[in-house]
Amino acid sequence: MKYKVMIIEDDEVIASTLKRQLGNWDLEGIIADDFKNIIEEFIACDPALVLIDISLPYYNGYKWCEDIRKISKVPIIFISSMSDNLNIVMAMNMGADDFVVKPFNVDVLIAKILALLRRSYDYKVNSDLKEYKGLILDVGASLLYYNDQKVELTKNELKIMIVLFDNHGRIVSREQLMQKLWESDYYVDDNTLSVNMTRIRKKLESIKAYDVIKTKKGQGYIID
Repeated sequence: MKYKVMIIEDDEVIASTLKRQLGNWDLEGIIADDFKNIIEEFIACDPALVLIDISLPYYNGYKWCEDIRKISKVPIIFISSMSDNLNIVMAMNMGADDFVVKPFNVDVLIAKILALLRRSYDYKVNSDLKEYKGLILDVGASLLYYNDQKVELTKNELKIMIVLFDNHGRIVSREQLMQKLWESDYYVDDNTLSVNMTRIRKKLESIKAYDVIKTKKGQGYIID
């Protein structure tokens, strides 16, 4: 089954780019073209998720979000440059599930889409992108994203974060993390792990992701 994503965006370049990127993840992007009759197109499309801008011809995205919510619980993500708090709050009050600010990183948007599909439909995909509570780990690029900010990870930092992401909500012992680091290093001592954890925390703070990794005394670490 190929999941359909309806793209309600009047910028043709952005819309076509999103459609192409969605195709790379085996998702079918369907671009709206009748901005007077979005609900009719929505019903005909029957999408699994909707991407919608605020500023649109004829009627704004708020109206269409509200109208969609009257007939469907489909996940909705706003994509807009109108990113002041009032607009974000308005979008969420109208029933949106997320708000992504333009200009956006396409990988971050795709990660948010995949996360919403997983939560809503038990959607499964083999992905280099891992997401948990807004924090996104791009395994292939060794990058961490949070609120459209990013930071690069070293090889060992990446290995640690993969283990923590894969076990989110569960305590990971220092021994488990050491074992992961030993996979390619000849020798890693306990101090090396501590140094790497300190660096990771500083990098998380640099992108304003605070208190992500918690220490459980005598047990290990947890992302929760």
